[in-house]
Amino acid sequence: MNLNQVTVAVNEIAPAVAFYRGLGLRLIVLSPHYARFECPDGDATFSVHLSLQPVSAHGVVVYFECEDLDARVRALSGQGYVFSQLPQDERWLWREARLLDPSGNEICLYFAGDNRKNPPWRVQEA
Repeated sequence: MNLNQVTVAVNEIAPAVAFYRGLGLRLIVLSPHYARFECPDGDATFSVHLSLQPVSAHGVVVYFECEDLDARVRALSGQGYVFSQLPQDERWLWREARLLDPSGNEICLYFAGDNRKNPPWRVQEA
């Protein structure tokens, strides 16, 4: 099994498209109610769909791994992106920065390296 994509609700398509393209995602599908992006690394995709109801925080956080996290956050900040958390080392061995998309969805840009799938506390299958 492989994760294909994650889709989040947005209030408006155009600002969402600009936001995610600015993060570095490549737009591959666009309609008045939907946009799909290809991640620049790997095989995953990410999409947004227009919600008829106001979008509110539902506890979902979308994570995008960036090997160049600190440099990317500096570049995005220079382009006007506002981060609620600048890169910092977390106790779970990931370095994370956080921001909100135009609809209020929480986005985490992070770097975890081998700790993403193999932290010291990884469960060993019997």
